Amino acid sequence: MPVAAVAAAQRPVTSLSGVGPALAATLAKLGLVTLQDLWFHLPLRYEDRTRLTPIRDLRPGESAQVEGRIDAIERGFRYRPQLRIAIADESRQTLVLRFFHFNAAQVNQLAIGARLRCFGDVRFGGGGHLEMVHPQYKRLAEDASVAVEERLTPIYPITEGLGQARLAGVIGRALEALPPDAALELLPESIRAANALTSLRDALLYVHRPPPDADLAQLALGQHPAQQRLAFEELLAQHLSLKRLRAQVRAHAAPVLRGAGALRRNFLAALPFAPTGAQARVAADVLRDMGLPEPMLRLVQGDVGSGKTVVAALAGLAAAEAGYQSALMAPTELLGEQHYRTFQRWLDPLGVEVVWLAGKLKGKARSSALARIAGGAALAIGTHALMQEGVQFAKLGLVIIDEQHRFGVHQRLALRDKARTAESALVPHQLVLTATPIPRTLAMTAYADLDVSVIDELPPGRTPVKTVALSNKRRSEVIERIRDACRKGRQAYWVCTLIAESEQLQAQAAEAVHAELLAALPDLRIGLVHGRLKPKEKQAIMDDFAGGATALLVATTVIEVGVDVPNASLMVIDNAERLGLAQLHQLRGRVGRGTVESSCVLLYQAPLSQLARQRLDVLRDTNDGFRIAEKDLELRGPGEVLGTRQTGQLALRVADLSRDAHLLPAVQQAGAELLQQHPALADRLVARWIGAAARYADA
Repeated sequence: MPVAAVAAAQRPVTSLSGVGPALAATLAKLGLVTLQDLWFHLPLRYEDRTRLTPIRDLRPGESAQVEGRIDAIERGFRYRPQLRIAIADESRQTLVLRFFHFNAAQVNQLAIGARLRCFGDVRFGGGGHLEMVHPQYKRLAEDASVAVEERLTPIYPITEGLGQARLAGVIGRALEALPPDAALELLPESIRAANALTSLRDALLYVHRPPPDADLAQLALGQHPAQQRLAFEELLAQHLSLKRLRAQVRAHAAPVLRGAGALRRNFLAALPFAPTGAQARVAADVLRDMGLPEPMLRLVQGDVGSGKTVVAALAGLAAAEAGYQSALMAPTELLGEQHYRTFQRWLDPLGVEVVWLAGKLKGKARSSALARIAGGAALAIGTHALMQEGVQFAKLGLVIIDEQHRFGVHQRLALRDKARTAESALVPHQLVLTATPIPRTLAMTAYADLDVSVIDELPPGRTPVKTVALSNKRRSEVIERIRDACRKGRQAYWVCTLIAESEQLQAQAAEAVHAELLAALPDLRIGLVHGRLKPKEKQAIMDDFAGGATALLVATTVIEVGVDVPNASLMVIDNAERLGLAQLHQLRGRVGRGTVESSCVLLYQAPLSQLARQRLDVLRDTNDGFRIAEKDLELRGPGEVLGTRQTGQLALRVADLSRDAHLLPAVQQAGAELLQQHPALADRLVARWIGAAARYADA
C-alpha cells in the first residue's frame, strides 16, 4: 500500500468533520479509531427504504416502508401502557402502529391528520389487522415531497449513545477518503486472478452502499461477490495470524524429551487393557514431536471415551524420563480432580509424583502444593490456578491443555510462559486435547497454529448408545425405566440444566428433580451433585456413585466431561431442547462405557422449536462425534462451537466458517504464497482485520 494510502487509512476519526472528542470516545467503544476502522465496520443487514409500499400490498413477515395519515390514536392501560396509532394511505387501507415504550412528548407530536412515513416488520395484530410494533417513523411536513432513499440502508453494529443515522453519516464521510483500488489493495494480482476476486474498493463501496436493485436475499445470505471478496480476505488474515503465531513459537528452542522408555513400558504393562491402534499412532506422533528441539504444537482430538488420557499420560512420562515436569490444565475443578485421581492411580506405583492445584486450595494445602511444584514434582494438575502468579516450576517441559475449546491461544501462551525464566529461554512442548470433535473446516482456520492428530477408534467392547427423544408428558415412564435398570444392578444419571428453580426458565432444577425422584423411587439411593457444592462434597458423592453405593445420580452439566462409571447404562437429560449438540453428545458419552447395552433419553418440553427438533433428530440418528460436530457448526456457527467468548478468536465481521468453508483451501494456498513471497503484505493484512487482537509468541 503506497504511503499516501497508509496515511489515509491511519487518519484518526477526529479528522472527519463533525467528529469531536465525545463522538470519538463513543466510536472507540466499537474499536473505531481510524478511517480504516470505519471502512471495515461492515453492515449486519440492510433495509429497503428505496420505495413506498401501499398498505394494501403489505405481507406479514416482510419489512416495508409505508406512508399515511393518522386516523386514530388510542392509549391503553388495561394490562400495561401502550400506544396504538392507526394510519391510512390514499387507498384508505389501515395499518396499526403499536408502541409499548413511549413518552408524553412523543404522543404530543402525533395528532389526527398528521402525515407519517414508517419502516418496520409487518405482522398480524389483534382482530386480524396488520400492524407494525415499534416501527421507525418520522413526521412529514404537510404536502411536502420527501424523496425515498437512493440505496439500500445499511444497519451497522452500534453502541450506547450512537444511533444508526449518526454512525452511517460518519462512515459515509470516511468512505469519501477511500483511496483508489491500486493504493488500497493488499492482495497480489496472482491471488486475485486465481480466485476471481473483485476489486476491494468496489467491494467496500458495494457493501456500504448497495444499489436499489441489489439482491437483498443474496446479501442476507452473505453470497454476493462483494461479501465473498471481503470474507476471503478476512479468513486469510485469521489464517496468517495463527500461522505467524506458529512460526514465532517454533522459532524458540524447546527441551529434547527423549527418555529410555522404562516408565512408559511399565505403565502400559500395568494397564488392564491394550491401547487401540489409533491411540498408539497418535502417541507416536506426540513422542516424535517431543524428541525434537523445537516446541511441539499438537491438537489431539477424539470422540468421547476414545482414550486421550492414556496419550497424555505417555507424554507426561516421556517428559519425566527426560528429567522435566509436565502441567495439565483442565477447565473445571471436577474434571481436574478426576484427572488427578486417574493419574495418581496410574503413576504413584511408578514412583512419579503428581500434585493437585486449584483456586479453592488454601492455607497449608496450597503452600505444600506450590512447594512440591517448585521442587520438581513430575506432574502438576490443576485449573486456571496453574497460570497464577506465585506458581513456579522447577523445569517445565510439557504443557497439556484439556478441552481446548474452553481456553484460548492467550491462555495457552500464559501457561507456556511459566517455563521461561532468567536461567532458561527454552519453551515447553504443548499438547492440546479435546473431546469435542472439531470439523475439518473449523480446524483449518481456528487451529492453524497446531498440528492435528485424531483418535478415530473406540476401545473394543464399547457399545453404541441407543438414543430416544420423549415428551415430558411421558416422564413417569422414564422413572419406571430407571427403577427397572437399577433393580438389575445397573446405574443411571439424570441431568438437569439448572441448580435451583427459576421462574424465567421453564426447566426442572436439579434440587427439585432430586426431591421428585426420592419420592418416586424410595428404595433407591439417589445422589445429587452440582457446581455449588464444595469440592470435597462433590468428590464424596462422585466416589459413592463410582463405587456403586449410589444407584442414581442427579446432576447438572458439571458431569459433562471426565466422569467414567462403566456400570452406568442409562442417561436421562431433562429439558434436552435447551442444550447444544456438542454438550448433549458429551453428556451421552457418560454411558456406554461398559459392555452392557446403554440408552440415552432426551426429555423435552413441547412444543419444540425447529432448531431444537433438528438437534434432537441428529442425536437420535448418529453416535458419530464428527458428524455431530459438522451439524453443530451448521446450526450454531463457529463462535458457539469454539466458545468465542473464552477464546477471543474468530469474532468474524464478514466471513462465516460454515457458509464460507469452500474458500478455505484457496485461503490456505494464498496464505502460503503471501508468507513466502510477500511477508510485509501479510503483516499489513493481519493488522487491517485483527489489529491489536493478534498476539504473537514473544509479545
